[in-house]
Amino acid sequence: QVQLVESGGGEVQAGGSLRLSCAASGYTYCSYDWRWFRQAPGKEREFVSAILSFGFITYADSVTGRFTISQDSAKNTVYLQMNSLKPEDTAMYYCKLDCTRGVNQDTYWGQGTQVTVSS
Repeated sequence: QVQLVESGGGEVQAGGSLRLSCAASGYTYCSYDWRWFRQAPGKEREFVSAILSFGFITYADSVTGRFTISQDSAKNTVYLQMNSLKPEDTAMYYCKLDCTRGVNQDTYWGQGTQVTVSS
């Protein structure tokens, strides 16, 4: 059973930076597709960024140019470097892992880490 553990959230002032990490334990041999989502109070969960097993990377328009997703396959960890943070980036951030083996896919979510950006 794969478990995801997130870390790196916190409170920063606008313009600051944070780096989120999401580490997978209970390794399973599969193709890893990683995604970050966020959810602000009273709002729906929204997509932030993805890095797929074949190397494709994408970002939501709202974070393009400010956030960078990366992964360390040896550590089964994905990162989200967040620069030039804005108050509207305040949210609970969740990582998601889609683990694909042939036609089978299992999905795992992290517990979430809070990011608060003050103006």
